[in-house]
Amino acid sequence: MNPDRPLDGIRSIKVKLGLLVAVSIVVAALVSEIGDRAGVPAWLTVPVTVAAALGVTQWLARGMTSPLREMTEAAARMATGDYSRRVTATSADEVGELATAFNTMAADLADADRQRRQLVATVSHELRTPLTAQQALLENLVDGVVTPDDAVLRTALAQAERLGSLVGDLLDLSRVDGGVVPLALAEVDVRDLVTRAVAEASVGSHHDGRRATHVLAVEDGLTVTADAARLAQVLANLLDNAHRHSPPGGTVRVSAGADPADGAHRWWLEVADEGPGIPAEDARRVFDRFGSGDDTGGGTGIGLAIASWVCELHGGSIAALPARPGRAGARIRAVLPRHPDAGDTVRPDASDTVRPDASDIVRPDASDSARAAAGAADRAAPRQPTSQEEPVPTPTPAVPSGPSTSPATRHTGAVAVPRPGLPPGPVIDSLFGDLWPEAGLPSQVRLLLGCVGVGVLAAVVLPFHQLGLALLIVLLAGGVLLWRSSVNRRTRWAGLTTAVCLGLASLIVLRAAEWLTVLAVLTGIVLTAVALADAKGLLSQLGALAAWPLAAVRGLPLLGRTITATSRLSILWPVVRTAAISIVALVVFGGLFASGDAIFGSWAGALVPDVAWDSFVFRSFVGFVVGGALLAGCYVAINPPRTERLTVPAGPPVPRVWEWAVPVGLVIALLVAFCVAQAAALFGGHDYVQRTTGLTYAAYVHQGFGQLTVATLLTLVTVALAVRKSPTSTRRERVLLRAMVGTLCVLTLVVVASALHRMDLYQQAYGFTVLRVLVDAFELWLGLLVVLVLVAGVRLSGWWLPRAALVSGAVLLLVGGLANPEAWVAERNIDRYAATGKLDVRYLESLGDDAVPTILAGLPPDVLACLSPRPVSSTSVLEWNLGRQRAAEALATAGAGAGAGAAGPGVCPPSLQR
Repeated sequence: MNPDRPLDGIRSIKVKLGLLVAVSIVVAALVSEIGDRAGVPAWLTVPVTVAAALGVTQWLARGMTSPLREMTEAAARMATGDYSRRVTATSADEVGELATAFNTMAADLADADRQRRQLVATVSHELRTPLTAQQALLENLVDGVVTPDDAVLRTALAQAERLGSLVGDLLDLSRVDGGVVPLALAEVDVRDLVTRAVAEASVGSHHDGRRATHVLAVEDGLTVTADAARLAQVLANLLDNAHRHSPPGGTVRVSAGADPADGAHRWWLEVADEGPGIPAEDARRVFDRFGSGDDTGGGTGIGLAIASWVCELHGGSIAALPARPGRAGARIRAVLPRHPDAGDTVRPDASDTVRPDASDIVRPDASDSARAAAGAADRAAPRQPTSQEEPVPTPTPAVPSGPSTSPATRHTGAVAVPRPGLPPGPVIDSLFGDLWPEAGLPSQVRLLLGCVGVGVLAAVVLPFHQLGLALLIVLLAGGVLLWRSSVNRRTRWAGLTTAVCLGLASLIVLRAAEWLTVLAVLTGIVLTAVALADAKGLLSQLGALAAWPLAAVRGLPLLGRTITATSRLSILWPVVRTAAISIVALVVFGGLFASGDAIFGSWAGALVPDVAWDSFVFRSFVGFVVGGALLAGCYVAINPPRTERLTVPAGPPVPRVWEWAVPVGLVIALLVAFCVAQAAALFGGHDYVQRTTGLTYAAYVHQGFGQLTVATLLTLVTVALAVRKSPTSTRRERVLLRAMVGTLCVLTLVVVASALHRMDLYQQAYGFTVLRVLVDAFELWLGLLVVLVLVAGVRLSGWWLPRAALVSGAVLLLVGGLANPEAWVAERNIDRYAATGKLDVRYLESLGDDAVPTILAGLPPDVLACLSPRPVSSTSVLEWNLGRQRAAEALATAGAGAGAGAAGPGVCPPSLQR
């Protein structure tokens, strides 16, 4: 099984999806059952279960949809004319078959596009030589250099006939690329063919100023069966190449002869010049289209490629040979069969040949007969062709070069061989888009190891301990890691939130109330998330808060790259593997020996700590959740989302002032009426309230507290809408807006004061509780927000309001926590008992350790006797907490069982009954 694509061997996409769902459900159920049996709470089990299911799904689904994404990108490139992209098709299912078909289609389209473009290049090249020769002849006739006799006119006619023949050949070329082209085989006199070719080449070279001397060495009586026109193409291109590279007045040697070593079944044709020669490293490349070895010659690099194609079409080969000893220049030799077989006259399937264009240089593949002929030429021995030529070695056939720069994929008409391109971006990138891009993030091995370390620390010190010093240590370690990795850590906002978070974290070891610790930790998380994303507006802050859990998905590509990068650490994985194998060996063999020998078992029991399975599972869950949450936060720190884009679309303001002023005015009128009602109740007293409503004053003040809190919130919403929709283009409109918003805020402060007054009266009548104090604090915070809105309304600018609201709430929680709310509530209840003789004993017993010193110091002994005994709790260092320590000291001073000597039921005064 391929670990990168584990489901590639399955042939049905339906089976893959079913297997994916089944395995994910089994893994989720297994992890959930393990957590449930180990007594892990649901808030720890759920994230671990989801992460395990997603992890298995992510691993199994690797490669299932990537071909579809690659096809989408390749299709987009095809629309621009780029047919080079291919899809990685490794799976055996329907998607894999689709990818294979796509690759075949792309290759066919690339072939068709190349055939279209190469025809233009071939036409321009092939028509240049005869046109140049004919132009030179006509210019000589016009200038009077030559006489228009029959010989000259026959030469011009021959050039015109050749042009017509070339046009026909070019049409045949399109048929070659499309499939099959026959050769017009006939008996050809080689000497006559060479003589005519040299005569035509001499005219062109004289016109271009490249006068050269031609030396012919052709075996007498040499006749072959070939296509004369195509052989003329070969000679014309070879001579043109020799003229361009020969020095002025140089000699071009043309020789041909039969090969007696091959039983005279093959013959050779060679053109040699006195130019700079062809370097050995370029000897094969010169036959590639546009692959001329020297750009200074002025050629396009097509001629030799066409000569090679014609030789292969005849079942032969062509190659560049080194110069003979004592001579300079290049030698091009073609080896051809004297009488080609029928199979050599037909070009095989054109789809086996990738014809190059200007951006795709590929040597055409030879046919099977051409390969056989090339092999025969390779094995041929040197020969003595004629008396005029010295022995020359038989050339090594040109080896077709691979598509070194070809963007396309060669195919043979069956299945395309894909060349994987650049992989498309992960689907997660498209999921989050421009709102949360990830550009150029390197792997974060150290960050991953740091998060794992904090998770291990949390797994060791947090479980089975009360909240205290251990939690503070874990939070500080995680906070340092977040701060070090944050790209926004040097901003003022980050500094302010860091200071507030440190103050909130101190409450963990200052106060024993767990509800206060939970509120402090949650508030610190909110502040940290907003600081990591440097969020400003309300929606930006909500987006930053949502980004922390979403980072578990957004950071998966980076996590994958980081885990892959850890494999490059030479020491990490060997250490992990060694430790894991050692632990397994220790457990297996140690367990066998301990159960098989009592003495060894006693030694093992004394040395090995008793670690229960449930404890190990619980610690694993805690470590995973803490480490995973920290890892997600670190991703937000190094790659914060663009939360500033989360804004409510700014609609146009209302065109007329009264459209917003009338509703706001009605709200103001209602607030005024409410204030009048509050004044009537205040000055009318209890009798007026009872006479008007039929309620006691205590019931009256308790009835409307919740409604007043909601009214305060709605007033803030009303202010926000009024500021957003009101026109402010003129000074009159701005003054009106300030006046109405200011009036609304001032009246809202009256509502806040009324709510706080009502709660105070209610607590005086029915006693103080922590919940009522928290409600008071929340209403007080709303009043502070109203004051901040008033300050912002002075200049109609409140970009800082969301941050100020968040920090003010955190600071209020910090101040309240430092004030010890449970002790304050206990003190208020003791004062109420001293004034009224009434005390809620049951509630007083429910208060935590923070209230114990106040209770023991404030209540008389006879009242303390009514309280249930509170044992002195012994805590470890990891559980240390100042509130618990003071409670323990107070209990130790008053006696370990405060209230232990209390009388039975009925002894306490009636006002203190439970």
